[in-house]
Amino acid sequence: MSMCSSSSESSSSKFWIAHSIVAGAAIAAAIGAGAYLGRYRKFRSRVVGIIPARYASSRFEGKPLVNILGKPMIQRTWERAILASTLDRIVVATDDERIAECCRGFGADVIMTSESCRNGTERCNEALQKLDKKYDVVVNIQGDEPLIEPEIIDGIVKALQAAPDAVFSTAVTALKPEDAFDPNRVKCVVDNHGYAIYFSRGLIPYNKTGKVNPQFPYMLHLGIQSYDTKFLKIYPELRPTPLQLEEDLEQLKVLENGYKMKVIKVDHEAHGVDIPEDVEKLETLMREQSFS
Repeated sequence: MSMCSSSSESSSSKFWIAHSIVAGAAIAAAIGAGAYLGRYRKFRSRVVGIIPARYASSRFEGKPLVNILGKPMIQRTWERAILASTLDRIVVATDDERIAECCRGFGADVIMTSESCRNGTERCNEALQKLDKKYDVVVNIQGDEPLIEPEIIDGIVKALQAAPDAVFSTAVTALKPEDAFDPNRVKCVVDNHGYAIYFSRGLIPYNKTGKVNPQFPYMLHLGIQSYDTKFLKIYPELRPTPLQLEEDLEQLKVLENGYKMKVIKVDHEAHGVDIPEDVEKLETLMREQSFS
């Protein structure tokens, strides 16, 4: 009996030790986020839009320069972005001279960044450090969304300005049933106050049947996002987190470290270009809508 009792107490002890470690980590993250927010609760008025663009994409090499009805995709994205009213400046951040030369050709401001940037957020951060002026908000505008609506850019900027407890803002739209299990279409769930709970390449929420519920309002994450610039400087110093690595989604590192992310819901037909086959689909749509 004493041996059984000892084993039970040992298991219980291990459980509570593990629980304490997890709780301690969560508290530490919350304290870190709280300290940051307590120091920098200010209205964010100066806004820069950055379009990160790299040539060496594993799924679609040279994607920013692909021709979309006579113009490079990066130019079409830039032309949409300059229509946003909240941006004081727009720059393209790239590590490739071919992209830089193309962008300068149509009048874009270009910042050269290193090839070591692991994602668009890190590229935005490096570009921010090289700018000659200080900004409060950085908008990461995905270069593979050439039909992005300027109103969405303005929407996420205003959402971040109105939420001093958030360091990050982004947008979601309705998910099409046919995209439910497409890992290239990132899904999002949001709480009742408009803050992100989780992002996934899988379908979330996932019900017991394993099938899409036609009555449920699933949400698709749009790649555009904005950050408080002081947080953006902290972001690269945060170590990769388990959920971020498992899902390969940079937004999860923000959430796992206890920071808050504001989400706006928009009515937008997402037309991102992830693979070469997406180009023809996009051009067909643009012809139907009489895009020049």
